[in-house]
Amino acid sequence: MLKVAKFIILTPVAVLLLVFAFANRQVVSISFDPFVSDDIPAFAITAPLFLILLLTLIVGAMVGGAAVWLSQGRFRRAARQSRAEVDRLRARDANVPAVR
Repeated sequence: MLKVAKFIILTPVAVLLLVFAFANRQVVSISFDPFVSDDIPAFAITAPLFLILLLTLIVGAMVGGAAVWLSQGRFRRAARQSRAEVDRLRARDANVPAVR
């Protein structure tokens, strides 16, 4: 069932990405030099538009994921501490003889 659901979801996404790539094949130049004085920037990338947009999307997702991971560090630390305390209490209770 999971394989069918993946196929149903991923097939249209793949088709849309292919259509997007075919529609945006033109080569563009992206300049990262704000102080360019002539037509030749010091640092520029020339690539198809779809590639630049897809790489921007991937990098944005990675940066967003890293930001969320870093911001949730305190919750992971609290969960580790709580888990350690539960393990310590379970070990202590296992060593106590039962009262009758």
